[in-house]
Amino acid sequence: MNSEEPKITENHDTIKNWVEERYGEPALVEGVIDKGKAGEMLRIDFPSHSEKGLKSISWELFFEIFEENNLAFLYHENTLNGDENKYYELINKK
Repeated sequence: MNSEEPKITENHDTIKNWVEERYGEPALVEGVIDKGKAGEMLRIDFPSHSEKGLKSISWELFFEIFEENNLAFLYHENTLNGDENKYYELINKK
């Protein structure tokens, strides 16, 4: 598979490694109380692309919500010119 093509994983270690290699951390949009809706509010917070209104959470809570909401992680390793890519999506498992 070409490194510019999107990849999809549910593997917690793969997700955590990808995020931490890019200096990101798991986060939730502030004010989310209902874990059933939290799947829509999960984020990865990158210091260079930080969104306002995010609250850092533990990997344990991130993956608990990830699993409860039946999510998968779509990501790219590199951009077309070979630079490290920070693009990701949390998608519903098929």
